[in-house]
This record gives sequence, C-alpha cells and structure tokens, in this order.
Amino acid sequence: MENDIRRQLPAVHELVTPALAASHGTSWVRFVVRDELERARLALLEGKPFELDALKARIEQRLGPQLVPVINATGVLIHTNLGRSPWSTSAVQRAMAVSGYCSVEFDLQRAKRGGRASGVHDRLRALTGAEDALVVNNCAAALLLALRVLAQGRKVLVARSDLVEVGGGFRIPDILRESGAELVEVGTTNRTHLRDFEQAVDAQVAAVLQVHHSNFRQVGFVTQPNVKELATLGVPLLVDVGSGALQPIDDEPDVQGALEAGASLVFFSGDKLLGGPQAGIAVGRRALVERMASSALFRALRPDKVALAALEATLDEWLRAEAPPVEAMRRAALPSLEATVQSWRQRLPAKVKASVAQVEGAVGGGSLPGRTYPSVALAIEYPDPMRLARALMQGTPPVVARTHQGRLLLDARSVVPLGQSELLIAALEIALERCLGESSDSENGA
Repeated sequence: MENDIRRQLPAVHELVTPALAASHGTSWVRFVVRDELERARLALLEGKPFELDALKARIEQRLGPQLVPVINATGVLIHTNLGRSPWSTSAVQRAMAVSGYCSVEFDLQRAKRGGRASGVHDRLRALTGAEDALVVNNCAAALLLALRVLAQGRKVLVARSDLVEVGGGFRIPDILRESGAELVEVGTTNRTHLRDFEQAVDAQVAAVLQVHHSNFRQVGFVTQPNVKELATLGVPLLVDVGSGALQPIDDEPDVQGALEAGASLVFFSGDKLLGGPQAGIAVGRRALVERMASSALFRALRPDKVALAALEATLDEWLRAEAPPVEAMRRAALPSLEATVQSWRQRLPAKVKASVAQVEGAVGGGSLPGRTYPSVALAIEYPDPMRLARALMQGTPPVVARTHQGRLLLDARSVVPLGQSELLIAALEIALERCLGESSDSENGA
C-alpha cells in the first residue's frame, strides 16, 4: 500500500524547479517540498484525495514570507494575533532609519560609548513624572526582572483576585515561581481588604504586587484595596497596569495615576494603548530601577535598536500631544465612519446584498476589559459570508474580517483612521469578483 501511495506523489526533483530555487534558495525549497510531500503521503494513508495543484499552492505559500501586512477589519483595535497596535508613520520611519549602523550605544557629542536607550528613558520620565525608567522586550519580562531582583527567596503578597491568566497561558503564579519569589495569597477570590495585607506583612515580605485583570472584569460583591491604600504597607508596591494608558480612559488604570498614588514601580506594555512597538516598560523609584538595570538578566531581556527607535518616536508623539494610530481609531467619530461605510456600499456590484450596520467593537489586547465601542460596519449577506471571508484572507493584501449571524462584517473603526479605506475596497472588489464568479458557475452547473 505504501508503494502505491508513493507512486501517486511527484518526486522531489519534479517540484524543485529552477525558478523556485533561484527565488528562494535550493535548500529552502527542498526542505519545504519534502515536508509537504510527507504531509501529502500521510493524508493519502488516511484516505484523503491528493491534488497536485493544491500541493503546489501550499509549497508556494510556505516559501514566501509568513509575516505580511494585513488589513484589520475586525473592529478589534489592539488585535494580539495581528500585531497589536499599528505604528505611526514617524515610528516606522525612525525604525527604518536605524536598521543599519546607528548610535544605539554611542554618544556622538562626547565621542565615547553611551547609555543604551537613554533617550527613551528620559522621555518616559518626562511623560510620567517617574524618577527613572527601564525598557525590556515585553511586560512579562519587566515584571519577571523586577521580581527576580527585588524578591528572589522572599515573599510577595498578591490578592487572590489578581492571580490571573491572560493570553498565551501567561499566569502570575508561574512568573512568581520563575523569579524565585514566594507567592503569598491574600484575601479571597472576590473580596480582599487592606487588613488582609496588613496581617500578612512580616520581615520576609519583599513586595506587594497588584496586577491588571486584562481580559476580564469582576463585578458584584467584590472589593480590593486601591494603590493608595496598598502604598501605606511599608514595603515596595509593584503595580502592573498592563495596557500602558498614559491618561485616564474610563476606569482603566493609568501609569501616572499609579505613580501619584504611591506605587514604587509601575509596569506596562509598549504595544497596547501606548501605541508603539512590543516592549515592557518599568517606571518608578530610581533605586529600584537601578537594581533592575544592574542585573545580568536585564541584558538577556533588553530590546533591540529598531524597537527602541520606534518607541522613542511614539513617545515623542505623546510629548507633542499627538494621537498615535490606536488613539485615533478609538476616538474616531461615528458620523464620519458611517459616511465612509455608506460610500463603500454604493461601490458594490448590484448582485451583492449588503447594508450599513451599527456594531460593537473592542479595544482588545487586554485593555479596557469588558468595554465595547459603538462602530459602523459594512455587513454583507451575499455572496456567502464564509466564502467571502476566506477570499479576503487569501488576497493581497489579506483582509481579516469577522462573521456574525450570517453576515460578513467589515468594521470601519480599525480601517478608516489608518487611511486604508481604498485598499480595503480594492481587495473587496477582487474577492467579490471571485466569489460571484464561483456562485454563477455553481448555479449554472446545477
């Protein structure tokens, strides 16, 4: 049976064409071809049909870049699977400018080695009012570094309601264990009081940790001490505000508010509400930040020159009181979005069944959990929404949308403020032409 199956499959040399080898390199093409042929062999053993054209398409797709730009029409502004916050034009330009040689650790004024990320640290201090700042490659890393340096072998008090798990299986108890700190759970799942922390404080307690709840909210019979109350305990207070809000937004915890309330260190992400590249930022007391910076672990966690340049540009925009793209999307006015979606609808072929729909979007990325934002979407019922969604994702550029209650929804809030309206319509026209053609063929065949 194995020999019969292998006879159905082409040989490796038949698929490793000169054109592919010239474009991608012979070793890479051979690797992908062999891997796909093995997958095809296993599929045949399971009784699945073999299609040569489909095999060649998979090979072509794998040979090309796997990280490609997409249009996010889901209405989720900080979409973790799509790279979280989009960068501003100035952040992109600044990052591209330093992709070659740059002054990442060189002081051009004094002609000697300089401090890495000093410009970013100074900007963070100016924005937040913190004594000092430090940047690593993500927020989990910043928290891990602080716990390792400040609390290894000692106790850290955490309210039971803060022992959260967020996307990717990231759990606070795991971070504490990896840091070498001892987790001490305080209070109950829904109600924790200041007196619970006061009773737990002893000479072995190195810090109190408060964690942003990210993807969920507690409502009803709940209570928990605020930052100002926890700051009275007499031990360092570490506060993870998560989303990186530099100013109050609804009831989302903001960086400056936590510092002003007495937090010793505040941790947040660079690629959420801040609107920049992936980074983990710690701001707060200079003595604690300096201890983190002197750790050998810091070198393993520091960001590269491109991320630092993009972050510096993003912070410059905040210092100039300019809105990064994620903030522009969040603030976009409904009448303007609705007018744009109406124009989209008017450009559709007559056979397409579509309407302008009021929808609810989300900030996403663990920011403002449970909150939705009113938005406007182009809702397409015909051609088949699932088929159209697949066609859009297979286009150039790919468009990622969502389907709901038998309709494909193209949410304007995550498209229009980025100036991608025409790109979306062009991609939609191609996908519709393909789907309408398939529908006509199916109807004629019937």
